[in-house]
Amino acid sequence: MTKTKKVIILSHCILNEYSKVKKWDKDEKITELNTMDFLKFLLDNEIGIIQLPCPELKGYGLKRWGQVKEQYDHPHYRKICRDLFEPVLEQILEYQSNGFEIVSLMGIYGSPTCGISRTCSGNWGGEIGSNPDIQGTINTISSIEDSGIFMEEIYKIFENHNLDIPMIDFHKENLVSIIDQIKKSL
Repeated sequence: MTKTKKVIILSHCILNEYSKVKKWDKDEKITELNTMDFLKFLLDNEIGIIQLPCPELKGYGLKRWGQVKEQYDHPHYRKICRDLFEPVLEQILEYQSNGFEIVSLMGIYGSPTCGISRTCSGNWGGEIGSNPDIQGTINTISSIEDSGIFMEEIYKIFENHNLDIPMIDFHKENLVSIIDQIKKSL
């Protein structure tokens, strides 16, 4: 049997949900059946997996609070993102020079770091305890059509290296269409 010579790049938390911001719902399952179905699809179709590093985990640890894009949008965090992506870029170039196709890079729908088409935005920041209108501040947070910081930096790197790799959001509600998109390249 001939291997497919196809590889996909996945955002870190697709394979490791423990890296995400802590959820307070005790009944929430760490691994969703849909995620498992997606991974089974990749393995069944012999698609290799490159796991991206997690800039939020690297920069802010496991005890971080949820943040919005504007909080991550600063030179130091963008540098963390670029530096973390450098070894992945080297892998991509090595795979491509050996005849592999990079099927896509999958971000995380709505993430301030890894969102591709959607991210979390708002006027969020400051000392929570001294905010006279915490509810008003919370109300500024919304989901907008935009990319997260890591994906913006990766997109720039792809442009600089003339890499044409499709970028799609991993979204459990769209899993069937995501799998259909990937099937087109098989």
